[in-house]
Amino acid sequence: MSRKFKKGYFVRGQFVAEGSELDLQMKAELKGTDAASRTELKAESDKLQELGEQLMTLRTDLFNRLGLDEKLHDAILEAKRITNFEGKRRQMQYVGKLMRKQDEAMIDRIHAALDEQHNGSAHENLALHKAERWRDELIQDDTRLAAWMEAYPDTDSQQLRALIRQARKDAKPETPGAFPRYGRAYREIFQLVRQHLAGEDGPLNDGTIHDEEDEA
Repeated sequence: MSRKFKKGYFVRGQFVAEGSELDLQMKAELKGTDAASRTELKAESDKLQELGEQLMTLRTDLFNRLGLDEKLHDAILEAKRITNFEGKRRQMQYVGKLMRKQDEAMIDRIHAALDEQHNGSAHENLALHKAERWRDELIQDDTRLAAWMEAYPDTDSQQLRALIRQARKDAKPETPGAFPRYGRAYREIFQLVRQHLAGEDGPLNDGTIHDEEDEA
């Protein structure tokens, strides 16, 4: 015959025996959390404090763009100024406390800003890849020069042709089987392309290569 619980209580019309699994569950809920939940909360708290520490490494423009509340903003700046180990440790504990008060949207913005700093923005990466593709196509394919000039007619065509010729000369291996070399002209084509893609009209650096041949 199975042992019956003699003590208990009723919850919403249901008898809960003391010591039963349901009793332990109810008490854990009333207490607010169980041991496993406390461990999870501690881990989450540690992650937020680490995120606060990473905020200290964020470059100024990205940091200011976040729009942190005044307390967290000032706490981060103060932590960056403190050089004493114990003082910085205590300040970072305070930062961690403030981080736990941030809403999910702010945490997401912080993660996004850190990702942008480490990997560049999607727009910047796209612009770089586009410039690299144009540079390689201009050097490798004669027909791409006409396409470029049609898209960007303000380009100095004589200068670009000279750079392309020089880049091709530089790329020829000195010995059979050797890897191609990428000289100054290769870099300057990239700079020129980036300037036009970005709508910039600034000059290239002083090392611009000029071809002596007169082209129409």
